[in-house]
Amino acid sequence: MKLAANLSRLGTESAFEVLARANAIDREAAAKGQPRMINLGIGQPDFPTPAHIVEAAVKALQDGHHGYTPANGIPELREAIAADIKKYRGVEVNPDQIVAVPGGKVTMSFAIMMFGEPGTEIMYPDPGFPIYRSMIGFTGAKAVPMPLREENGFSFDADEVLAAITPRTRLIIVNSPANPTGGNVSRAEVEKLVAGLADFPDVVVMSDEIYSRMTYGAPHVSFLEFPEIRDRLIMLDGASKTYAMTGWRLGWAVWPGDLAELATRMAINIHSCVNAATQYAGIAALTGPQDAVDTMMTAFAERRRYITDRLNTLPGVSCIEPLGAFYAFPNITGTGMTAREFQNQVLADAHVATIAGTSFGDMGEGFIRFSYAASLEAITEALDRVEAFLKAR
Repeated sequence: MKLAANLSRLGTESAFEVLARANAIDREAAAKGQPRMINLGIGQPDFPTPAHIVEAAVKALQDGHHGYTPANGIPELREAIAADIKKYRGVEVNPDQIVAVPGGKVTMSFAIMMFGEPGTEIMYPDPGFPIYRSMIGFTGAKAVPMPLREENGFSFDADEVLAAITPRTRLIIVNSPANPTGGNVSRAEVEKLVAGLADFPDVVVMSDEIYSRMTYGAPHVSFLEFPEIRDRLIMLDGASKTYAMTGWRLGWAVWPGDLAELATRMAINIHSCVNAATQYAGIAALTGPQDAVDTMMTAFAERRRYITDRLNTLPGVSCIEPLGAFYAFPNITGTGMTAREFQNQVLADAHVATIAGTSFGDMGEGFIRFSYAASLEAITEALDRVEAFLKAR
C-alpha cells in the first residue's frame, strides 16, 4: 500500500501510550502480587459525571432522540453555550457562531486545517498539548514553537510572540490555563498580545480555553473579552474537564464570521454531528446545578497544595505552583535524568505513571507532568513511591 505522505507527519498523544504501558505493567504486577500501578499521567478527573447530566442523556434516549441532529449542534445546546459564555466570560455571542463537536480536539483540528498548508506558519505553545504540533505537521505548515518558560510561570511572552510573526504566519494557538504546565496567563500579557496583533491583521488566534473554570486565585482571562480581535478569534471550550465528561466527547467553539459555516461544512464531511443524547447531557451540564463543579474544584485545590509542597521535598525536584488546570510540571533536572528516563524508570520501578515533558515539546526537557486529577490517597502513595525510588538511586 502507498499511503499519503502527510500521514508520516502525524504525531500522537503520549499520555495514551503511557496509559497502555501502565496497564500492561499493572496486569503483570497483579499476577505477581506486586504493588499496583498508580496513574498520575492521564488528564482525566477521577470524579463521576454528575447524576443530573447522566439522567438527561438517559431521558433523551427514552424520549426518542436517536437520529441525526444539525451538524453544528441542536439550537438548545448552542443557546445554552452562549448563555454560559455570558455568565462566566461576560461576553455576548451569537449562538449561530457556535459549532458543537465531539471533543475539543475536533475544533483544534478544524482550525489548523483551515489555516495550515505548505508555505505557511502556525505558532503553538511549547511545552503544549501535543495535538497542536501533530496537526500542524499533518497540514504541511511549519510549526513555530512559542516558548513557555518556568521563570515566567509558564506564560507566553507577548513581545516574543509578536517578534516571531512573519508574513507566512496564519494562526497563533494559545492555551490558558495550560496543559501540561498548569500556567495561567495574566491579563496584562493577554492585553499586550492583543494590542500588538493590531499590526498583524491577517493573523488568526485560536484560544484553547478548555480549563477556563479551573483556576486557583488569579481568574481566567478569555480572549473573547477583547472585541478588537473577535473577527479573527476561535475560542475553544468543552465539557470534558469541567463536568468530568471526558468519555462523552462534547466540545464546542465560537467561530468568527463565515468560519462557523465552514466549520459546520467540515463537520458534515467528517463526523456528521455530535450524538444526540450527549448534546442533551451538555444542556443539563451548562444549565443545571454547578455544585458538583465546585466540589471537584475544592478537591483539586487541596491536591494542588499537597502535590506542590510534596514535590518540592523530593531529591533533585522543584516545582512552581500551578495556577490552573490539574497538572503540576516539576523541574527534575536535579535528578540527573532526562524527562524520558524519569518517566520510564518511575513507571517500571515505582509503578507510577507520569508523562515526560518532552512529550509536549522540546522545551519540556527537564520537566515531568504529574496529573492531580487522582485522589489525594493515590497522589500520596505515588509520591511516597517516587521519593523511595529517588532516594534509592
